[in-house]
Parts: sequence; structure tokens; C-alpha cells
Amino acid sequence: MAYQVTIKKSVIKSLEKIQEPYYSNIKTALFNLADNPRPSGCKKLQGRNGYRIRVGDFRIIYEIFDEVLVVEVIHFGHRKDVYQ
Repeated sequence: MAYQVTIKKSVIKSLEKIQEPYYSNIKTALFNLADNPRPSGCKKLQGRNGYRIRVGDFRIIYEIFDEVLVVEVIHFGHRKDVYQ
């Protein structure tokens, strides 16, 4: 049961600024969300909808819609900036 991963334009802009080797790791993590939207290490966020996964010093925040098999990536950034 594969999910479709959608990424907001603001997330794509943030990803364009990331250098290697972080970019490859983040891209792999995003593709893996299609097969397993709740990987080990993901956390349900408190105070807002969604989940987060860690990739090095970066965080990917996303929402899961199980009814339609969609994972929507809504925010991405460095750990010091992503929760603001």
C-alpha cells in the first residue's frame, strides 16, 4: 500500500538551498515516506496536526491522510527554525 507524497512549494524552495550530502539523505527520507509514512523515529506533534522525522539537523514535518493514501510535506527546515 504505497502512499502518494506531495510537497508544498515552500518546502521545495527550502530543499533547493541544501548542499550535499544532506540533500541526498533528505531526498531518500522523503521517498521512503511513500512506503512507510510512520517510520521508526517519527513523532506525532503536540499542539498541531502532523508528524515529524529527523534527518541530521533537519526536520521534515508532514501530515498523513490515510483515507486517500496521501502524505503531504508541509514544512522543512533546520531544527532551530522549523518549530517557530
